[in-house]
Amino acid sequence: MENNLNLLQDARDSLNQVLGPFQMELNRKQRIADFVKQCIRCTDQDDFLQLDELLRSKTAETAELEQELSLCRPVFSLLRDYADRQAEMYRLRFAEDIRKLAEEAGLPVHIDFPDFSILKGIEGTVNFRKRFTVINKKILKTVDPRRIIRAVLKIKNQLYEVSYNPQAFVDSLCKTYTEIIRRENRASGDTVPIRQFYIAYIMTLQSRSFLQTMEKAKFREYTPDQFAVDIWRYFQSDVKASSDGCVLQLRPGRNSSLWLIDSDGQRRQITGISFQEKENDSKKTIGTAQAL
Repeated sequence: MENNLNLLQDARDSLNQVLGPFQMELNRKQRIADFVKQCIRCTDQDDFLQLDELLRSKTAETAELEQELSLCRPVFSLLRDYADRQAEMYRLRFAEDIRKLAEEAGLPVHIDFPDFSILKGIEGTVNFRKRFTVINKKILKTVDPRRIIRAVLKIKNQLYEVSYNPQAFVDSLCKTYTEIIRRENRASGDTVPIRQFYIAYIMTLQSRSFLQTMEKAKFREYTPDQFAVDIWRYFQSDVKASSDGCVLQLRPGRNSSLWLIDSDGQRRQITGISFQEKENDSKKTIGTAQAL
């Protein structure tokens, strides 16, 4: 009985060893076949933007090296020229199409080609020559307005569709600020470097479990973009001070700064943050983000 079990175990292991590389090769060829099918669909629909993306990809290079697909090479070359010409001509219609798609999605959009902005805190630049778009410093390998708007909607959900209470937000900022100046024996109202503050604030958002184990999986991300949008939403609210009557102030500058959004909705490099007594009229509040 034991000999039979050993025989079956050995047979299974041997078959797995044979099947593994064979299956990997099948999967590889299937991916290439799916790629060629995508190209065919794009030609059927005259979707030159997606076709242009596909033919610039690594998978296109891989497909051309396949001996069984050698006839694809001249076809791909012709399609590359066609898609490239069409995409360059499309540049003139791009602004109109992205504006239309944004409006259909209920998104306010401002376009100053090649730059565009959609909502506060979401900004992009289109590079038609190299066929990519940068949205909030992240590269999207496309100039297709459909994909750009889908990416924007995803970012919007991340930045704006989270639970938000402006009073609780400014109170949490004030608490972090107070803890820093107490710990460092600073005077009330002193300016704290914004990067130091940002890191300290992120730590206040972490769970007790994370603080105990420091496991990456338990870390709650809070990006500078989210920080900027939350501050902007605070400015737009009816809340003007923390619960204990302190007013938020930002200090603009260039060194060790974060790009935040001031009360006028402008992106500005901010180097410091403080809270001032509401009654103290000798200092301007955050709304004007006065310079040092």
